[in-house]
Amino acid sequence: MRYLLSLSLLLLPATLLAQGKISGLAFGDFYYIAGHHNEALRNQNGFWIRRIYFTYDQELDDDFALRLRLEMTHPGNFTAGNAVPFVKDAYLKWKLDDQHELYLGISPSALFNLVESVWGYRPVEKAPADLQKLGSSREFGITLRGRLTDDGTIRYHATFGNGEGTKSEGYRGKRAGLALQFFPTEALVLEAYADYARTDVGEVLTTWHGLGAYRIETFRMGLIYEAQHVQMVEEGDRVLRYVSGFVVAQASEKVKLFGRADRLLDPNPKGASIAYIPLAPTSRATLWIVGLDVAMNDRVHFMPNVEIVTYDADTLSTDIFLRWTFYFRF
Repeated sequence: MRYLLSLSLLLLPATLLAQGKISGLAFGDFYYIAGHHNEALRNQNGFWIRRIYFTYDQELDDDFALRLRLEMTHPGNFTAGNAVPFVKDAYLKWKLDDQHELYLGISPSALFNLVESVWGYRPVEKAPADLQKLGSSREFGITLRGRLTDDGTIRYHATFGNGEGTKSEGYRGKRAGLALQFFPTEALVLEAYADYARTDVGEVLTTWHGLGAYRIETFRMGLIYEAQHVQMVEEGDRVLRYVSGFVVAQASEKVKLFGRADRLLDPNPKGASIAYIPLAPTSRATLWIVGLDVAMNDRVHFMPNVEIVTYDADTLSTDIFLRWTFYFRF
């Protein structure tokens, strides 16, 4: 009887998992740093995995669904380390009606959810707001998403939560954000976004952006302006502004070409802590990205690419990252 009970406990998770859907993805690189403003990183090279997702989705009934997702990454600070898992998504989705949904828990934030989708090459590089550390890709709290018109021409994505990404909160500050999205045609995408947050050290952050993009099956391009104002407690206020543009074009049945340029209009004081591609925090800069997307099939892609960072300061050498990026999903 004891063995039957143990067997039942082992089979229970498999039975529950069978009621939903398991999916995932992974991407990483072999990289070589041909040049860098930090001499210690010049000629650095190696293999790493920049993201692994393991996702479980389940429809509970006509109104409720859940998602649980684990993420694992290798350290992006050029030190040895294992890929440590953590909870990336954990939310209950409540379908309020045909046009509105409520999310409770850890879910995608409105800051760059649409931007990342339109850019489409997260395995190559993060969306600009994520890369420059303007905020997190996740919000722990309450999210409302839906359509403001019956045809879906105008949509919204509103969040209210801890402002700490996937972490719990140990202070009284919160983050509230709202994105209004416009789809006047099937090809045209427009978005206006703004948020307000208080940090654990008493800083007040205000972030906003405007996005315009055009996308069809064989071609897409987009332009975004983004800014963040930080009101500091003891030091003077600071502003980070940038413009980012990208283009993706179908070259053949299985090959696409992509390019992107991010122009920093202000130095980013967090630049040195950016994972996988640390930037100089003392100078304005331009990030250039060019590469190929070779689709081996629908689930496996190889994407050789080059990332180059040029600095306005003459004393800083150009950063050159050569990457052979792989991506697969299941």
